[in-house]
Amino acid sequence: MFRRRESVPFAFVAEADRFRSNVAPPPRERAGAGRIVGRTLVGLTVVAGLAGSLLFGLPALQPSQSPGHSQQSQADGR
Repeated sequence: MFRRRESVPFAFVAEADRFRSNVAPPPRERAGAGRIVGRTLVGLTVVAGLAGSLLFGLPALQPSQSPGHSQQSQADGR
């Protein structure tokens, strides 16, 4: 199979480690009190939802207390 050979300058890779930009990114905006309270409320709502679903879902996952009791359909032969 024929491979095409091209000259690729790798000097830019070596220079990339030493390059430093003199342009600084803009400073990050500080989150206001309303935004912090909103994030806290959303977090608490998610945690409360997970805890509630676990609380209400665990009884359904427990095995039945009376192993001799089984459900049978009672169909009338009419």
